[in-house]
Amino acid sequence: MAPSIEFVKTPKSKIDTAVIGVFSDKKLTDAAALIDSVLGGIITHQLATHKTFKGTDGQSLTIALPPRSSYLRVIVLGLGDQKKLDATKAENIGGRLLSALNTQGSERAVFLNAEELEVPGFNLTLQMLLGLRLGSYEFDNYKTKPKKDKDEAKLQTVSILTDNGKKLTKDFAEFEMLAQSIFITRDLVNEPPNKLYPETFANFIKKTLVPLGVKVEIFDKAKIQKLGMGLLYAVGQASEHEPRFVVMSWPGTSKGKKKQKPVALVGKGMTYDSGGLSLKPGDAMVTMKMDMAGAGAVVGAMHMLAKRKTSAPVVAVVPIAENSISDEAYRPDDIITSYSGKTVEVLNTDAEGRLILADALTYVQEKYDPEIIIDLATLTGAILIALGLDYCGVFSNNDDLWTKIDSSAKTTGEKVWRMPLDENFRREMDSPFADIKNIGNSRFGGSSLGAAFLSEFIDKDRPWAHLDIAGVATIKSARPTNPKPFASGYGVRLLNDIIKANYE
Repeated sequence: MAPSIEFVKTPKSKIDTAVIGVFSDKKLTDAAALIDSVLGGIITHQLATHKTFKGTDGQSLTIALPPRSSYLRVIVLGLGDQKKLDATKAENIGGRLLSALNTQGSERAVFLNAEELEVPGFNLTLQMLLGLRLGSYEFDNYKTKPKKDKDEAKLQTVSILTDNGKKLTKDFAEFEMLAQSIFITRDLVNEPPNKLYPETFANFIKKTLVPLGVKVEIFDKAKIQKLGMGLLYAVGQASEHEPRFVVMSWPGTSKGKKKQKPVALVGKGMTYDSGGLSLKPGDAMVTMKMDMAGAGAVVGAMHMLAKRKTSAPVVAVVPIAENSISDEAYRPDDIITSYSGKTVEVLNTDAEGRLILADALTYVQEKYDPEIIIDLATLTGAILIALGLDYCGVFSNNDDLWTKIDSSAKTTGEKVWRMPLDENFRREMDSPFADIKNIGNSRFGGSSLGAAFLSEFIDKDRPWAHLDIAGVATIKSARPTNPKPFASGYGVRLLNDIIKANYE
């Protein structure tokens, strides 16, 4: 269970651990110097004695206190170079603080000098607390034996000493909403495919978002076929778990203003991808429960936008399917008519994400005429080869939209890199038998070819960006703000900030 966070003049319960922050110069603030004086100079003595403690980002020094002290221990938390500290580093420091508190068995901690620790551009205390909150994430739904014994001490409360409790509580509320929304995305991506499949995913979306005021429509297999979404229907036709198409719409809260076109979000929702008849190798199939991370990010973002009641109108669509094998599976060499009316020659059934996205992109433009479209998808393995595991590849037909995405990426710490998209890639997708084929002629430029396919389904002059999140949707090892490898929750804060900074 995540610890509660309170902003108070005096803690409401007995504290076992006091935390003081120091920058790399190790100079004590007034509040820290006062507690040091009360404790007989033990903090300055320990700082002088422990030469390995440099006050670097997230480094901690635990000082055991004598009997009859107000606390059992003091944790000196390193904050690094004050001039180089940014929001992402602050979050990582918060995550490391949580780890230090748990290592010491702390149940109730107080941050004594948080208000005195200031850096330009952002609230250091709130950003650290967001990192602490993100670092508390757990996914043990299917553990029959809990990892920790019930009697083991767990951090219950973190108190921030302040005279501005009401304001900070209000300001931190949005950070809490953000963490909750990221956790929703992480949970969805972490769910096993025998539990999260098109029907259960669609039902989760409805159950989660409708109480917040989001209108949710769910199209079943019959309606998908009736509407002519041939690509989504084909990809999902082999599985016993029939495809779904979910539309989420938020009207915005602006009143008295000129009617605003909605922002459109589209997320790939492959709840499992075996590759279909173009079957993946066994080791490549493991982890393919994450192939719905684009849809997961969109659902998390809609949760955040609705929770904070964004003034911007937003519509989100997620095509959901399972790419399976049966005698009803679609085949290489099939030619399928898309919702747009364009025909697609299938040469590889493992290039299925672009197919279901094509129908979704066409639908959202036809029905909602959005101001911009941003789609997120774990589309290609090629993006990992190009950018590694820290950057999302962005393909866009609009420089202004790219600039907005890049700016929000810098604000949120969710890294992006613009990738090439031009007519040369589109020409490689030409088919001799249909309007377009679903793969290129070689392995080269695979991510750009996937984006080029999607661009065929974007209206002329419609600002659009495709975010290939295959490398960033999951993490391979624990991080301070995400101690549970697999799902990262990437995309929620990026989408939220793009809308907040540009469309409200």
